[in-house]
Amino acid sequence: MYSRFSNSMLGHYKRIISPITILIILGSFSVQAEDLDKSFKDTGFVSSAIEWLREAERQGDLQIHGFASQAYIKTSGNDVFGDSDKKGSFGFTEIGLNASLRILPKLQISAQALSRRAGKGNSGIPRLDYGFLDYRLISRETNQFGLRIGRLKNPLGFYNDTRDMAFTRPSILLPQSIYFDRTRNLALSSDAVQLYGETSSTNIGNFFFQFGFIRPIVDDKDTELALLSNDRPGDLTPKLSYIGRGSYESNDGRLRFSVSGAQVNIGYDPGKFDAISAGSIQFSPFIFSAQYNTEHWSLTSEYALRHFKYNNFGVIPDTDFFGESYYFQGTYRFNPHWEGVLRYDLLFTDREDRDGKEFASRSGQPRYSRFAKDITVGLRWNITPEFMLRTEYHRINGTAWLSVLDNPNSVDTRQHWNLFSVQASYRF
Repeated sequence: MYSRFSNSMLGHYKRIISPITILIILGSFSVQAEDLDKSFKDTGFVSSAIEWLREAERQGDLQIHGFASQAYIKTSGNDVFGDSDKKGSFGFTEIGLNASLRILPKLQISAQALSRRAGKGNSGIPRLDYGFLDYRLISRETNQFGLRIGRLKNPLGFYNDTRDMAFTRPSILLPQSIYFDRTRNLALSSDAVQLYGETSSTNIGNFFFQFGFIRPIVDDKDTELALLSNDRPGDLTPKLSYIGRGSYESNDGRLRFSVSGAQVNIGYDPGKFDAISAGSIQFSPFIFSAQYNTEHWSLTSEYALRHFKYNNFGVIPDTDFFGESYYFQGTYRFNPHWEGVLRYDLLFTDREDRDGKEFASRSGQPRYSRFAKDITVGLRWNITPEFMLRTEYHRINGTAWLSVLDNPNSVDTRQHWNLFSVQASYRF
């Protein structure tokens, strides 16, 4: 008994210490890395190209920025972003290039192209991440109001707007209970018309709002499998939908609050010999976000309710249920170069069937495919303002946020599993 207990505890210690050990070993090369970065900047043509891209002001107020990141992921029992279970996967790559140009004093155009390789759902083919016109209707010292038209980031929670770039995320993987990677394209951006505004008060703080009419992006297999469970011969079709967010931030930045939500309406166009009819899906997420910041600490929590309604699919019964999820996260900045994160993340596909037993009895699928409980510990190393290394370990119970494309047979998945990841990132 004592031997089994000791081996179990030793195994857990190894999983937690491994990420830290890797960064400490890499830390011995910090001076060389900084010198290499300096040498890289000092080389003729390359230096000129990078400095031109970094230049903040050019003719017409043109700004160009970019980023790239590469991760290695190793899991036990289940696959994440490729065949991560057996040999580990280098299949998580993000490369982005964005530009903005102020055409007129009140009119700006912005766009970003993104190449993302992340398992079978994202092959790395470049796509338009966002691209829009921004017209400032009112611009005063304490009040700003404007209109944006084009492909826009969906204003949901604290991190959805900036989830592409590794430097703006608190960890390699965002809390999957709120920011699903398997339905990332649906959640990330939409073709939209959006009103936005900001007002400031020296006594109270800063208030922000965004509201838009959107056309959701539903043309990828990951989204179809997540919403319909199977690969159907027909196609999901976007319908007029709505989205909005209201936020508050204290003048000293210590307190942040946000309430965001959407009503996403999706239709289905059956294919030839399809077993289901032309039904409709209404998906309504509501997210409540809070954050407290000090010089070294950031405490963050978000809670989400997701309302699903399925109607008129024929052989698929009409359904109406709520999903629920939340996380608690602490980030500690040891110094400007080192930062640690600890998080507890929970997801329930159906809040009335948290353990998945009812779902399992109806479908024959594992009950643990309806929930996920994730403990995450991570470490970040800012080598220079441009280079970052990060590592993290996840201990997970359940598979509710796993991609069906990467794990097509849910019976072959494992309820209790581990995820270890290391990521290198660069920006300019």
